[in-house]
Amino acid sequence: MSAQEQKIISDVYAKKESYKTVYSWLSNLKKEGLNPCCITMDGEQGVMRAVHEIWPDVKIQRCLYHIQSQGMSWLRTYPKTQAGRDIRFLLSALCSIQTVKERDIFIQNFYQWLKRYSNFISSLPKNLVAFNDLKRTVSLINNALPNMFHYLDNPLIHKTNNSLESFYSRLKSDYRRHRGLTQNRKIQYLKWYCYYKNGLN
Repeated sequence: MSAQEQKIISDVYAKKESYKTVYSWLSNLKKEGLNPCCITMDGEQGVMRAVHEIWPDVKIQRCLYHIQSQGMSWLRTYPKTQAGRDIRFLLSALCSIQTVKERDIFIQNFYQWLKRYSNFISSLPKNLVAFNDLKRTVSLINNALPNMFHYLDNPLIHKTNNSLESFYSRLKSDYRRHRGLTQNRKIQYLKWYCYYKNGLN
């Protein structure tokens, strides 16, 4: 989807989001002339690998909503540790960051959190739920951090892919009313759906 125009650029029917599927799809788009400066996406490793191989210079803006919702889901609504409560509070403000100063405060607070709780996390039994929740959340933020704030340098970059997710959610809802379609008709349904919805924008 074009973030500026809010229209679908291209679609593909696939049973699974994978490196192989995405690489082939995006390679064809590059041959047709698509050369994005930035792509806002979630953190699926196979997809990011395909993007980097096809467009080595493209910036990947990690969707802040995905980072926030995944981390807070792992931490649960009521974390059992103070470390969990503190990092959940930090994540709760992620999507509202609008300035470089707010970004710097977030990064500073995250590293202060690491300094404060690293030994505590290491001391937890490895089979403890709280240990796994905290380790996964820390890894998520650490891996995403280099690509979390490109939107602050370029107002044309979107910090979330919520528009595309919203489109996909409506598509799935409408599609469920047409269960029983053959494979070919499923593909045609997807293409016609995107075509008509683009025309309504």
